[in-house]
Amino acid sequence: MAGYDEYAAAVRQLSARIREGERGAAAEAERRRTLHTGVSRLGQRLAAQEQRLAQLGAAAGLPPVTDPASGTGPGPVVAPGAGPAVGVGPVGPGSMPDSGSVRGSDSVAGSGPVAGAGPGAGHDGVDGSGGDVDPVVVLTEAGRLVDEADRLGQQAEALAQQPALLPTWSPTARAVAVYVGCAAIGALVMLVLVVANGIGVVNGVTLGALTCAGLPLISFVAGWLILGRWGRPALASTDPPRYAPLGFVICVLLVPLAYCVTLLLFRLVR
Repeated sequence: MAGYDEYAAAVRQLSARIREGERGAAAEAERRRTLHTGVSRLGQRLAAQEQRLAQLGAAAGLPPVTDPASGTGPGPVVAPGAGPAVGVGPVGPGSMPDSGSVRGSDSVAGSGPVAGAGPGAGHDGVDGSGGDVDPVVVLTEAGRLVDEADRLGQQAEALAQQPALLPTWSPTARAVAVYVGCAAIGALVMLVLVVANGIGVVNGVTLGALTCAGLPLISFVAGWLILGRWGRPALASTDPPRYAPLGFVICVLLVPLAYCVTLLLFRLVR
């Protein structure tokens, strides 16, 4: 009966190995489904990011970026000793490798470099202990990078909604500051003309014309152009208000008023 006992023990051992193999296959299938789901979600997020970046680039007047080879995205990247080229284009459910390439002792297909393999990964795509990088680690790190890209994209979009000139100011305060600054520059030019008139370089008619009409109009036009160039957000669909009546009043009042104050001071000094 010793032969029968050995046979029964072998059958039990074979049955245990079969059950272990089935459990391993089920775990591997679940792992593959998880990877497929993660890659699919990551691909959807990357596609949404690409679409949003294309919209922002078009709104900002930037030329579209296309792949020289396919015209859709970055071309394949071949790592030394990594075997076939690995594309970096949009990721989808159909882009996951089969069981043999995913498993490979729980490693990425081949042993070539893996970009962004996460903490502890060396420059050759392996961790500090010399083992291959788990695809789950790579997928997790890729998700973290996509989250960071989303955050930076939101910050960039928020900044693009603000003008380059005095971004934290209200439109009215910005317009007043610009027109007052331009009127102040016009007043300084007017003071130079007054001094030039005193030494006989500029006659009285020219001084009067520039003071009453020329300099106020030039100051107003300069402020209006500055608001149109640097007071407009990069992603604005319409031009912001430039408050032309307010600017005209400011420039027309300040420059002649500065001229009158200057004349008064000259009278008092003499």
